[in-house]
Amino acid sequence: MSNRVYAQSVPAPVDQNTDDDLMQDLAHGREEALGPLYSRYASLVFHLANQSLDRPAAEEIVQEVFLTIWRGAASFDPEQGGFRPWLMRLVHWKILNELRRRRRRPAEEKDQASDEDRFQQLPDAEPGPEELAWQNEHGKIVHSAIEGLPPKQRQAVAMAFLEDMTHEQVARALDVPLGTVKTRIRSGLQILRLQLAPIAASLLGLGLALVGFRYVQNQVAFERDERALSLVTTSELVPLRLTPATADVPAGAHANYRGRAGNNLAVLSVELLPSPPAGRHYEAWVRHGTQWTSLGDFSPAPDGTARLIAENTALSTAPDQVEITLESTSNAQTPAGQVVLTWPAP
Repeated sequence: MSNRVYAQSVPAPVDQNTDDDLMQDLAHGREEALGPLYSRYASLVFHLANQSLDRPAAEEIVQEVFLTIWRGAASFDPEQGGFRPWLMRLVHWKILNELRRRRRRPAEEKDQASDEDRFQQLPDAEPGPEELAWQNEHGKIVHSAIEGLPPKQRQAVAMAFLEDMTHEQVARALDVPLGTVKTRIRSGLQILRLQLAPIAASLLGLGLALVGFRYVQNQVAFERDERALSLVTTSELVPLRLTPATADVPAGAHANYRGRAGNNLAVLSVELLPSPPAGRHYEAWVRHGTQWTSLGDFSPAPDGTARLIAENTALSTAPDQVEITLESTSNAQTPAGQVVLTWPAP
């Protein structure tokens, strides 16, 4: 049952568009174009990465490459070359970056005397008393939060966060599958985010930056984007298409909502939606029975595209209705403004 999608599944047609056409579509917010590109090139990207890296790292490269394509499709210029050479350069850069990162890790040197000489030549970068006091307090806060995690999550997060180990290194150290490690780290970071949020707010109020909290935020965002990527590349899922609710909305404007039963994350992509009037903003909503849940507010890019990635336990079940409205106030609990796009069709 966990693999059931929200809309009726149908066999995906074979996409005959060229790679360049698909990139143009993706740049204009048509996220379904990412699926054919993923199907065509994911195995090639993995093969190239696996020649220089181990299998878990090669799998990470595949995810990073297609996340980059998804986020940066607008930077692709077909006049400067085709998609395949552009992809190969991206893959090559990702692999080299990973190899450089590994080489930068501290290693034991045989010549201790020469090391000592080199260190003596470095400028004194030791923090002052105030910074040391803050660092000690920061360390206590983060370590205390990690110690409060469930044992499996605590072990995985500590290795990744405190010992600076990659996901694949954690998987090898714990002798568990890479997917299991990612799940443990993801759930642990989500718990940390909730625990550190009020602490971070108080520290920021004093003009301090909580580095650990920022790290947690970045890692959670990356994990969230990985899950969103899987939603837009699967061929099993048929998106719910939102169409104009009234005649004064441009005829070509539409949006696609993607979600999966049992998954608390959803992706909404918008196309050809004009800028909102002054003093108003667009907000996306889903309804389950009589309960409305906001997916967030947004402003379209100049070409009318926008993307929302929302995470909420309510999104793990199929919605009865999806809407985009024009609102004049923020933090409303239910839609109150003009309905712009809607599913099902009016």
